[in-house]
Amino acid sequence: MRNTLLLIVGMAGVLSGCTPRLQPPQVDVPVAYRYTDRFTSDSIRLTTQWWTLFGDSTLNFLVERALQQNNDLRTAVSRIEQARANLRIARAEYLPEVGASLSAGATYNRETRIVQSYAVEPTLQWEISLFGSLRHATMAARSELAATEWACRGVELSLAAEVATTYFTLLQYERDLLIATRTYALRSESAALIDSMFRFGMSSGVDLEQARSLVYSAESDIPRYRNAVQETLLALNVLLGDVPQDYRGAEVGEELLTDRQPEALTVGLPSELLQRRPDIMQAYYQLQQAAAQAGVARSNRFPSLTLTAEGGIGAASLKGLTSSNPAVWSASGSLVAPLFNFGRLRSAERVAVEAYQQAAYSYEQTLLTAFSEVEKALSQISSNREQIDRYGELVASYRQIVTMAHALYRNGMVDYLDVIDAERTLYSSQMQYVNLVAQQYINYVSLCKALGGGWQ
Repeated sequence: MRNTLLLIVGMAGVLSGCTPRLQPPQVDVPVAYRYTDRFTSDSIRLTTQWWTLFGDSTLNFLVERALQQNNDLRTAVSRIEQARANLRIARAEYLPEVGASLSAGATYNRETRIVQSYAVEPTLQWEISLFGSLRHATMAARSELAATEWACRGVELSLAAEVATTYFTLLQYERDLLIATRTYALRSESAALIDSMFRFGMSSGVDLEQARSLVYSAESDIPRYRNAVQETLLALNVLLGDVPQDYRGAEVGEELLTDRQPEALTVGLPSELLQRRPDIMQAYYQLQQAAAQAGVARSNRFPSLTLTAEGGIGAASLKGLTSSNPAVWSASGSLVAPLFNFGRLRSAERVAVEAYQQAAYSYEQTLLTAFSEVEKALSQISSNREQIDRYGELVASYRQIVTMAHALYRNGMVDYLDVIDAERTLYSSQMQYVNLVAQQYINYVSLCKALGGGWQ
């Protein structure tokens, strides 16, 4: 008895050391973003439906449909339910386990012949963790649930951003197809005019063939952009969880040049990302889970107390179970402590501590990536805005050059090569302008995603 008391006192003395020493992650959070010349640093006021900032009803419909039907998102929601079940399992470990047993038996000997015995015995078993093993296990399950919920939000954010990016890419290809179709029509009219001039000797055969080459060039681009539109639509169908179908409106090609970029978008401070970006919050709770699992591994090296109780009624016949037989019961307790296991428990603790360290590094890297993505999106928006303004003026200038080149050619003042050069320059500048506009929309999508969407 004295030795047992000394053992318990000795274990209580090391209770303060049952939690392993874990190094917290080290990350220097910037005070402000660098590329915020046209953005304010007020607190972010993005709504949860951040895609509505673009003011496009078709985009709103597509994102909402994807959030309802996408299979990857459904899988993420299912993982949340699985994590909740794991939390209930971990919590149940705190409570006693109650059961019941019914037994019947018979023995035979020469003196009494057959002796029957019947018993109804409820049982109770309760494992008490003296050093926090069950508490750490519950903390790990709770952190796993939180990490899974934030992972689901991350899937929602990525899905909405992917739908928006695919949609704006679709508008880009639609606009490219529209430009190629209109250019083909205009060049066909121009070639017809050159053909008429050739018949009356006012133009050479070389000019006629050059005019036809411009027609063929624009015509060959039409199927290429039409195929790009179809492939983008198929990609959009996959994101929405739909069979192949068309979501385009009647004038979808014209919509891209409408200025629907979010105005007065606030970016907040870098410190706000720590509580709003789903991937950062997921990494944070994964870090908490790893810390709790390290605590479990540490606690497993210390004793645990198990209480067992049994009781009920017994009789020599079935009828006797309902009579006034005296109750029988028994209770016991056991203190189990691991003494020697060839370093298995110590190594298991070391594995858990290293897993925590890996989670800490992952958290640090997630923060660095998040800051970088916001800065990159801000920089791209600023530079693209200037390019779009200049290219808009450039396209207008090239359009005037084409008009004047045609007029001068009809008056015999320039060669048709000048007309060809002006036509090709205008065509390529229009395509480049559309690409810049579409990319600017995508840059805003990337910024909203980098800021964590509208999660509170």
